[in-house]
Amino acid sequence: MVEFTDAAIQKFKNALDPEDFVRVGVVGGGCAGLSYTVEVIEDPTDDDFIVEIDSIKVCLSPYSKFVLNSTVVDYVESLHQSGFKFENPEAAKSCGCGTSFRLPKGSPKPPEEGPGCATSGCGYK
Repeated sequence: MVEFTDAAIQKFKNALDPEDFVRVGVVGGGCAGLSYTVEVIEDPTDDDFIVEIDSIKVCLSPYSKFVLNSTVVDYVESLHQSGFKFENPEAAKSCGCGTSFRLPKGSPKPPEEGPGCATSGCGYK
């Protein structure tokens, strides 16, 4: 199951209305092939897996639930950037910008295409 640090939970609490859901997910796209997503939604889909963590309602698609198993989501702030940071032990490679990753060969493909890389020329680490 995906986990959230206290900093991530606090950021969600400050940004959400009580009826809101947070969709945390994975879509095809980005430098490395898959991109992390975080968005506020009002209505989950019928196939979403929903879990409540410290009063935050989190939605994951079946694919995202599989790919994000054991992932830790943190919220970080620095002089260079601020945002959600994903520590995914299943990632075979990660993009230098930290928003996309690749799974090991033979892993299931995502069901949909998503956004490109947030920065250009970030490479792999």
